[in-house]
Amino acid sequence: MSNTAFPVPSFSPLYEQIKAMLLTSLQTSEWLPGEAIPSEMELAVRYAVSQGTVRKAIDELAAENLLVRRQGKGTFVATHQEEGWQYRFLRLLPDSGEKFYLKNEFLAFEIINPDAYIAQVLKLKAGDLVIRIDRVQTFTGKSIVFEEIWLPETRFHGLTLEALIAWPGPMYAFYESHFATHMVRAEERIKAIPADTRLAGYLHLPVGTALLSVERVAFTYGNKPVEIRHARYDTSEQHYENKLN
Repeated sequence: MSNTAFPVPSFSPLYEQIKAMLLTSLQTSEWLPGEAIPSEMELAVRYAVSQGTVRKAIDELAAENLLVRRQGKGTFVATHQEEGWQYRFLRLLPDSGEKFYLKNEFLAFEIINPDAYIAQVLKLKAGDLVIRIDRVQTFTGKSIVFEEIWLPETRFHGLTLEALIAWPGPMYAFYESHFATHMVRAEERIKAIPADTRLAGYLHLPVGTALLSVERVAFTYGNKPVEIRHARYDTSEQHYENKLN
């Protein structure tokens, strides 16, 4: 008797297939951030499935913060333009409970060859360049964040320092508006570090002050990494908040 093991076919549930089709439409910008997608009934006709199957697929995308349901209005593509979503990935909050609004001061903007680590994380090809941005963010006139940001130049071709300075809102909303790039999730690595001479100068702190170092990799649709952001936070009057479900 043969002991040959044959592969067992795997079939994804129908709603997951519809979810994948909806994701493809998001990835190809058929529906842009902030726009309404077709109704459940229209999508059911489009994909030749039941309305309940479409609803379950949409429910999963809404749970992943890719779509937003609005009672009586429909379902919309999530966007960082909305006030409640503008700082969705920012976990730094003031101890005072004040509304957080950070002002930007850009210190550097250059197009450079990436080092091996940046190229690996952003999955760049040989010869690809990156845009490197340094900025300080202030709250109530006090410098509390220093960031180094790396972006793949091919996706953000044409980005200028002048355009960043002129933009009034958060950078993720800028990416959406100017480069059709929507950040859908992020991964972070966090540790405490002492401020060296450079960081102490940027944040106007004594050398050796304890800072929170947060390295974030942000992804767009299709699990594509499109930004590395290395932030150092002064947490003397702020805290890092993370809500776990």
